[in-house]
Amino acid sequence: MKLYAVGLGPGDAGYLAPEAREAILRSDVVVGYTGYVEQIPELVGGKQVISTGMTGEVERCEAAIGEALAGKRVCVVSSGDAGIYGMASLLCELAEKHPAIEVGVIPGITAAVAAAAVLGAPLTNDFAVVSLSDLLTPWDVIEKRLEAVSMADFVICLYNPQSKMRGDYLERACDIALRHKPPETVCGYARNAFRGAGSASRVCTLAELRGAQADMFTTVIIGNSCTKLINGKMVTVRGYKLTSSSRT
Repeated sequence: MKLYAVGLGPGDAGYLAPEAREAILRSDVVVGYTGYVEQIPELVGGKQVISTGMTGEVERCEAAIGEALAGKRVCVVSSGDAGIYGMASLLCELAEKHPAIEVGVIPGITAAVAAAAVLGAPLTNDFAVVSLSDLLTPWDVIEKRLEAVSMADFVICLYNPQSKMRGDYLERACDIALRHKPPETVCGYARNAFRGAGSASRVCTLAELRGAQADMFTTVIIGNSCTKLINGKMVTVRGYKLTSSSRT
């Protein structure tokens, strides 16, 4: 029996992978966070839907496994990619004691990729992704990771930059980056990238980013020493040797 972890992408139906769509349509049961299930009403009609609010991840995955063991076709949906801060790893953990269940992961467009496309082309060389949420990762560990990738001159994508409980975490992350990157470093952030209403973005400097307001629906990208502002777009150049004709 097979249980699918499905990435829904940014939220717009046009950016949902065809195989992800088919997996949902073929399923008897769709499991997910309420807000994510509500993004795909046209795909869940007539199906059994199991949804909970935030922090109900273990409960959802256990319910999905129970339905799969009962012989139903089940998929668990996540926003973005199910394997990047999504439900795929938890499903694999919980399904370990049920070897009859095979967990299949169907990829989706993650927030870093969506935000990068809106901002320009900032991820065309080495980059790191760090979540500023300390619900599952201690802040001291997050600080060490930020220090390491800033020192190594990575482009840095920040997920979950701020919340009501973590109002100064983006500021603290910028302070760490500023130890190794100049204040004029090109940065940007995108809210609800490719999600229609409420979508917004801005390119700024690292110094300006320190005072920005960015909620849980926002992805932040801090550039490296090769990131430039080109025609209003955030671009990390790879170092190709350009001929005189290619510059015109």
